[in-house]
Amino acid sequence: MYLYLGSNPRTLILVTSPSEERIGKPRRALVFRAGVDSIQAVVEFLPKDEVDLTSVVRLTQRGIKGCLGMISVENDLFLAVVTSAAEVGNTRPSETAAETVARIHEVAFYSLTSSLWDDVESSSNVDPSERDYNNPQAYEHPCAPLSKIMSSGTFYYAIDSQWDLSSRLSRRLARDSKDSGDVGNYDERFVWNEYIARSLLDFRERLGSHERYEFDQCQFVILTVQGYVGVFSMALPAPPTNGAPTIATLSLISRLGWKRAGTRFNTRGVDDDGHCANFVETETLFSTDQHCISYVQARGSVPVFWEQQGLQTFGQRIQITRPHASQPAFERHFAHLTEEYGSTHAINLLGTKENESILSSAYDRHLRIARAGLGDELDITHFDFHSQVRIGGHDSVMRELRRMEAITDHVDSFGFTMCDTSSNDLITNQRGIFRTNCLDCLDRTNFVQDILSRTTLEQYLVLVRREWIQSNTLWIHHRELWAENGDALSKIYAGTGALNTSYTRSGKRTLAGVFSDATKSVSRAYINNFQDKAKQTAIDMYLGNMSSQRQVTIFDPIHDSVRAALDKRLPEYSHSKRCVIFVGTWNLNGRSPSESLLPWLFPRDSFEDPDMFVLGFQEIVPLTAQQIVQTDPEKRRIWETTILEALDRRPQKKSDYVLLRSEQLVGTALLVLVKSELTAVIRNVEAATRKTGLRGMSGNKGAVGIRLQYHDTTFCFVTAHLAAGHANIEERNMDYRTIETGLHFLKGKTISSHENVLWLADTNYRVDLENEVVRSLAESNSFDALLAADQLKHVMDASIAFTGYQEGPLLFKPTYRYDLGTDNYDSSEKMRIPAWTDRVLYRGHQLDLSAYSRAELRGSDHKPVFAVFRPSIRIIDTTKRAALSRLLLDSVLHTEPGEKLDDKLASMVLPDDFQSNELPPPSSDEQMWWDTLDTPNGILPLSSFNYQWYHQSKNPFEDNSSIDTSLSSSPSSSDEELYYAAVMTPDHPPHVVRKPPPPPPLSL
Repeated sequence: MYLYLGSNPRTLILVTSPSEERIGKPRRALVFRAGVDSIQAVVEFLPKDEVDLTSVVRLTQRGIKGCLGMISVENDLFLAVVTSAAEVGNTRPSETAAETVARIHEVAFYSLTSSLWDDVESSSNVDPSERDYNNPQAYEHPCAPLSKIMSSGTFYYAIDSQWDLSSRLSRRLARDSKDSGDVGNYDERFVWNEYIARSLLDFRERLGSHERYEFDQCQFVILTVQGYVGVFSMALPAPPTNGAPTIATLSLISRLGWKRAGTRFNTRGVDDDGHCANFVETETLFSTDQHCISYVQARGSVPVFWEQQGLQTFGQRIQITRPHASQPAFERHFAHLTEEYGSTHAINLLGTKENESILSSAYDRHLRIARAGLGDELDITHFDFHSQVRIGGHDSVMRELRRMEAITDHVDSFGFTMCDTSSNDLITNQRGIFRTNCLDCLDRTNFVQDILSRTTLEQYLVLVRREWIQSNTLWIHHRELWAENGDALSKIYAGTGALNTSYTRSGKRTLAGVFSDATKSVSRAYINNFQDKAKQTAIDMYLGNMSSQRQVTIFDPIHDSVRAALDKRLPEYSHSKRCVIFVGTWNLNGRSPSESLLPWLFPRDSFEDPDMFVLGFQEIVPLTAQQIVQTDPEKRRIWETTILEALDRRPQKKSDYVLLRSEQLVGTALLVLVKSELTAVIRNVEAATRKTGLRGMSGNKGAVGIRLQYHDTTFCFVTAHLAAGHANIEERNMDYRTIETGLHFLKGKTISSHENVLWLADTNYRVDLENEVVRSLAESNSFDALLAADQLKHVMDASIAFTGYQEGPLLFKPTYRYDLGTDNYDSSEKMRIPAWTDRVLYRGHQLDLSAYSRAELRGSDHKPVFAVFRPSIRIIDTTKRAALSRLLLDSVLHTEPGEKLDDKLASMVLPDDFQSNELPPPSSDEQMWWDTLDTPNGILPLSSFNYQWYHQSKNPFEDNSSIDTSLSSSPSSSDEELYYAAVMTPDHPPHVVRKPPPPPPLSL
């Protein structure tokens, strides 16, 4: 197809080419132009003859393979098209319809809103006035990073739209025949351009059936997978019937998941939805004129919350970031696997080195807990790959794996998928999957998956063609495919080819291979530390993960009006609950715990147990040169243990707490602890740091931030230690601005991206009065006079710093600076002026401050400060939202002429008896979930029971008219049911009409 540019208005036109029309594709055009803003387009699907092509310009002389979608970048709207691709091969040539794959080599982005980026041979089509010749960056295309990723040679698509590359064979065979060729049927886990193609796929769905068929035939929109596809065809000896060899095709398809996509050190572990980093489904396909077999394996990062921060070289520094809150996400991950593939057997290849062993132990511990729910469908084998190679070389790995009973038993029980070539009838189906991992899920994992693939393929050959097991051609191609697969996946995740591929290709470990692996290791260290962050940003932008991104939509007044109406009616499909958040900050002066923390953590008996503790510390370690260069986390761990023990051993304990997340920047540390039952509803927890000392080069001053999502409400907590010195007000203001704009979380999120932000910090702002005056006013509790001279209040009132933030009333004495172990202000030679350096500031409409004060602890030269908030947490009922959306859409579609649409939408409400599948709203102080009109105070009246079922006899030959009882139909009954049945059974059971017994069996 060709791409043309029209003007007045600016229009991009994709049309079928004469060569495509000659092979039977419809003569069609897809016309794009910009809508009212940079995130809306107008799209038309027209017959080619209705489009005037006489006054348009062809944008590129290359043929267009298809459209990937639309994306908004820097307030420009771009259309992404594939301009170069090469055919890889037919993965299943025995199938009537070819299942051919193409590899993308080049992708171009053309603007719908500006001519600045046009790739037109004639420069007259570009308006010179739009170019800024003084700006050296003006000529760098804003989509250049995206184009670089998409043109890396790791993306593939199906040449014929009638088959789905994103789905494995068994999934395709299970579909209804009428749906098998539907472009809308795909495995959304592996379609990488789903975000930018979404609007076009929705547009396709709104077309009539005939137009939709022609749209698919033209293949204007193509769906891509990232990973690897390799195909080899070979001649294998046939039975001596006619002497002709059998043509067999061996294919390998690896589909990289995009749900938690990214580069090596930037994306590790699992997210709250159970999606893990570097998750790959790899399918081995072997096709002959009789059968096609498919064998599927998976790989993925250890599914707990872990990461590697800072400069990483060859010693891996691993941090398990949420050790007590990983279980829900871990179980979601394996629930997804078992639901999708059946039984799952994990093969863990991590070694016994300190860092890997920590991760391996966490994996094993989580899996043992998960087995309580998933049972025998989940199992694990630990295999120290490096240790085995040191003992017996790479050759010994295959021998040892094939000797392990747990592996061989599951190879036999899982089997493979096989279908008949001529009819596509399913003969056998794979019943489980191996999930293999090492640290990066690259080199060791690929090596072992190659062995499992060969082992299963040999199982099939034993059944149908035993002599093919001895075929060198087959196994040479098999090794080559797996070596190429390892290199491709490694380049995507780590930037270089895989290690050990020289052995995978040749079956030998050579000196050249050793040198090659060493070179790759050095290259990885450089790429992962210095180049991958920019690549990660581009990946997140392409997938729509950036917090500032908005998805492109196609002009559709019907759906636009429904979306607008839904946004206005949020309270109808959501509810709120109150929670309690305790926020505390304390400058520790490098001291260890020396007294009870309960007066700080539970300052008043009347306070209910907080749902969450957020504790910020400054100077948790002495700010020495050694600590600044390499911070020791041991002191933070001591404080974490002390706090958890204080919460666990407190009098009248009502709740258990776990450490959700902690993070440290030299002396500044932030801890978030939550009730154990809340870990499943707190998601997307991330931490970030920002240095401000020595112009951003030193961490002696700076900030630590932790952000999270509690149900559907976002929070960002920031603890900071700003510049010291009584007169250094501007330095403190600059530190604030640096942190506010420079503290970045993943996917472009900043502090301002959140609904609720809380600073708990040693701000170091002082009081501008004489020392004696401040001390006298503090002793007499004359806080108003002190506050009038408070530096922080001045900068906030002047909107110089902390603009938009609030603070509770300062009704407590200044918290700085005291003689250690006393309640006396500084009596040393410096005689520091007392000040409220330790503060809690907040911003957010849902936050309700109920307490703000200090605790009288003496373990430091500062007094700890605390604030208690009762924010309103929003909980969206997705079932109600979907139902309301359907209701509004139906009302729009059935609007009568002259009827006002806004009024009609406003009048539509869900029926009173609508039942959501979700649980009832949680209790609040005002309303308990069990206290309703039908059940006042939770009491269910006896009159509401239907006792008829208690009168049923349990004889199977009874009359069918009797009502079934849950006691007889259920394999188990609760104690309450059994008790109630006993007390309600009458003394004289009613007369039962029995059925005659069945006749005896006929004699043969």
